[in-house]
Amino acid sequence: MTEHTPRTTTFGLQVATELHQFIEQEVLPGTGIASEAFWKGFGEIVQDLAPKNAALLAERDALQKKMDDWHRAHPGPIADMAAYKAFLTDIGYLVEAPADVKATTSQVDDELALQAGPQLVVPILNARYALNAANARWGSLYDALYGTDVISEEDGAQRTDGYNPVRGAKVIEFARAFLDEHFPLESGSHKNATGYRIESGSLVVSFAERGRTTTTGLQQAGQFRGYQGSQATPTAILLQHHGIHADIQINRDTPIGRNDAAGICDVVLEAALSTILDLEDSVAAVDAADKTLGYRNWLGIVKGTLTEEVHKGSQTFVRRLNADRHYTGANNLPLTLHGRSLLFLRNVGHLMTNPAILFGNNQQIPEGIMDAVITTTIALHDLQGHGANGIRNSRQGSVYIVKPKMHGPQEVAFAAELFGRVEKLLGLKQATVKLGIMDEERRTSVNLKACIAAAANRVAFINTGFLDRTGDEMHTPARSKLHKSARAV
Repeated sequence: MTEHTPRTTTFGLQVATELHQFIEQEVLPGTGIASEAFWKGFGEIVQDLAPKNAALLAERDALQKKMDDWHRAHPGPIADMAAYKAFLTDIGYLVEAPADVKATTSQVDDELALQAGPQLVVPILNARYALNAANARWGSLYDALYGTDVISEEDGAQRTDGYNPVRGAKVIEFARAFLDEHFPLESGSHKNATGYRIESGSLVVSFAERGRTTTTGLQQAGQFRGYQGSQATPTAILLQHHGIHADIQINRDTPIGRNDAAGICDVVLEAALSTILDLEDSVAAVDAADKTLGYRNWLGIVKGTLTEEVHKGSQTFVRRLNADRHYTGANNLPLTLHGRSLLFLRNVGHLMTNPAILFGNNQQIPEGIMDAVITTTIALHDLQGHGANGIRNSRQGSVYIVKPKMHGPQEVAFAAELFGRVEKLLGLKQATVKLGIMDEERRTSVNLKACIAAAANRVAFINTGFLDRTGDEMHTPARSKLHKSARAV
């Protein structure tokens, strides 16, 4: 961003006009937050918290200098680990671990509170990637098998430009074995099924054997969750194993279903339960244009309006967020399953600044403060139910922000303070903003209990990330033994 960037000055902030207009024209309308109140509160947050942000970074430098000096005075491998730990405690790098720490976070969605499952990370600046990741909550098992090396290409089962029926048969065989493994029948195999129907709230599977029809059910009747279509001729059978769903799709009018004895045309699996939309590591957002693009994509996601035109070969189609999935439950009551990953937004860490907004003596704003204010304001559209076609992210009324590269409990506490100030600005209940702690810096790893205690009513998850120890980390060679000590608690 050049010095000639057009800016709008408001309440001590010099905001790039492109970003200012986006907030004024696209973000604030419909939220109930008045423009003057927003910018006044934003300016006060920057005025109050930017110095604290700077002090935390200065503390990193001071600690690093003390450790550098110690290692110059004690070259070579550490001979006395107890003495070294005492030194790290004396300078404040290590803190005393709280005796009893318990997260008290409430209103957490099931994808975090109850159910384990895959999580994706995707750059928010790429709309297509963001949509794909959000929609990866559900995926075709047939497509995944056909297009990957899970299925061997031997014996005529090569992946070709057109459909290869030999490979297709192997896909179907694999999928039926999958159903037998995870949803076994009382007798017989899904491989030989000729039909599926529902009777008295239970799944009935038919077989044609020696000119007569026999039936069976699931070994675990509770695995049957619901269906689509009619009970006699369902178009989908919903099953559940360890909390994860599988949807058997039935359509005899499709090329695959037409040649299947039971009319099965696909098996759709629940996959990525959550996704981190990333403003940090996977993107390079260096100015107002970049930040506005990321924020606009986030707004489109939470409002359900983000679309992207996709070209594949000679075909063109528009990708948008998947709708929720609706079934009739086994109890004959309506059953709705979330159609998309639960979405987190990863803000940048405390270190970064950005020229999109200037304050004071033309200082760049701490980018983490800017992210927290703007991304949470955008999330109001989800909290207030503005999503198109009933699309919601959090059904519990929470906002999920992942905070990377924090060094120890003081920096976690600062993130919690920042989120609290944003909640006050926006009129949100305390701890509406949930915190995902990226345990990727040594000072956080070795003080993990204290870090959790610093945000006990907000912490929604702890993610080790790649444990890359890169970027703005402080360096100490005691990582292995200190790390073991931290993991032990």
